[in-house]
Amino acid sequence: MVSAKAPDRFFGPDALRFLRDLRTNNDREWFQANKVRYERSVQAPALRFIEAMGPRLAKLSPHLVASARTSRGSLTRIYRDTRFSTDKSPYRANVGIHFFHDRGGKEEHLPGLYFHMAPGESTVAAGIWHPDLPALRKIRDHIVAHPADWGRVVRKGIKIGGESYVRAPAGYNPDHKFREDLRRKDFYSFRTFPDRVVTSPVFGKTFEATCRELDPLNQFLAAAIGVAW
Repeated sequence: MVSAKAPDRFFGPDALRFLRDLRTNNDREWFQANKVRYERSVQAPALRFIEAMGPRLAKLSPHLVASARTSRGSLTRIYRDTRFSTDKSPYRANVGIHFFHDRGGKEEHLPGLYFHMAPGESTVAAGIWHPDLPALRKIRDHIVAHPADWGRVVRKGIKIGGESYVRAPAGYNPDHKFREDLRRKDFYSFRTFPDRVVTSPVFGKTFEATCRELDPLNQFLAAAIGVAW
């Protein structure tokens, strides 16, 4: 277990250096020669981070899963599945950590939190990326039925990212107050972190505070889809 008095630095500078080096040397020979470095500087800190964040994120929702396992947990495997990709690079040059809803797995269309770490482009995201059509309809219907609740999310400065349709979907008022949101294909928001923040002694607190800021979006989406939060 991680001590409550442990510093909130999880990733040191070599974590980002390793990912930068891997981006340049993305082949099996280089990785095997540097596997111990990966396990020490990237994998082990990532697992400590997941374990430490679990109790903190439970304060936002007891349904968020923080599984500190090397496979089939919150940490995305570094090995890429290249079978159906034109990019045959065997490894991911980033860290992906998914705190997913306990009703489903990481691939379910449910609200959750995702941390992406890569040199110069680290982010934390909340919400749902590419919800399937049934989930998308539920979200739209909830916006129409509860505009005041959606308005509170918007007023908190939570900017929604992702793709949108050109026109309002059939069955929805094209002049609705939130017509731009009704056209959305995605319902997620994210914050970016510079490298110096990711490797700082207070990153755990920064990450937790950011998740708290984005939590109203997850609360709304959970209510829309009909899952506990």
